[in-house]
Amino acid sequence: MSNAADSAVRITTPMVVATHNAGKLREIAALLTPLGLKVVSAGSLSLPEPVEDGDTFEANAALKAHAAAQGSGYTALSDDSGLCVPALDNDPGIYSARWGGEKKDFNLAMQKVDDALRARGIETNGTPAYFVCVLALADRDGHLVHMRGEVHGTLCYPPRGTLGFGYDPMFIPEGYTQSFGEIPAEEKHAMSHRARAFAALVHHLKQERAA
Repeated sequence: MSNAADSAVRITTPMVVATHNAGKLREIAALLTPLGLKVVSAGSLSLPEPVEDGDTFEANAALKAHAAAQGSGYTALSDDSGLCVPALDNDPGIYSARWGGEKKDFNLAMQKVDDALRARGIETNGTPAYFVCVLALADRDGHLVHMRGEVHGTLCYPPRGTLGFGYDPMFIPEGYTQSFGEIPAEEKHAMSHRARAFAALVHHLKQERAA
C-alpha cells in the first residue's frame, strides 16, 4: 500500500538509511537488493537522530527522512515501525522503541507488553497484534513519498528465537507457528510488514525509472 505525497523524489547513490540500528540497516539493505542501490546508514555518517515527536508512523518516518536528506545531501530512506496490540489500545505503536527505555532494550519492552496485558487480565499468548512499517523517501529538496505495510498475527511470551530484532521474538505471523525470531531472514523478508512496504517502494521506484 503506498501513499505518495510527492512522486518526484530525486534518487542518489549512495542512499542514506536513516537509522543507527545495525540490524535494521542489514534488513533494509537486503530488501533494496532488487534495485542495486548502495546504502549507508545515518549512524555511519554521524548524523544525529532527530526527536521523533510525530503522532503517527507517517509523521515520524517523514521527519527522519527529511533530517537525513538535509544532513547528508543524499536521498534518504527512513522507516518508522512498531508493534500494535489492539488490547492495549494499539500500544506500544509509535512508542515501540521507547518502551525499551534509554538503552532501547527490547527484552525489557517485550516484558512491558506482557506486564501490561496481564494487568488487564489478558493472557499474552494468542493475543492479536500487528506490525506496521511506514517508509519515507526524501531528497534534499524536500520531496517525499510514503509507503506502508502491515502484517497481522498473535503474540507469544516468553519470547522465542534469536533471529530478527525488536519485538520479533514475541510475534507469530498469521499462518505460522514460529515467531519472527525463529523464522529465517530470507523467509521473513518475503512476508513481513517491512517487506510489504518495500515491495511497494521497489515497484514505485521501478516505475519512476521507466518514466
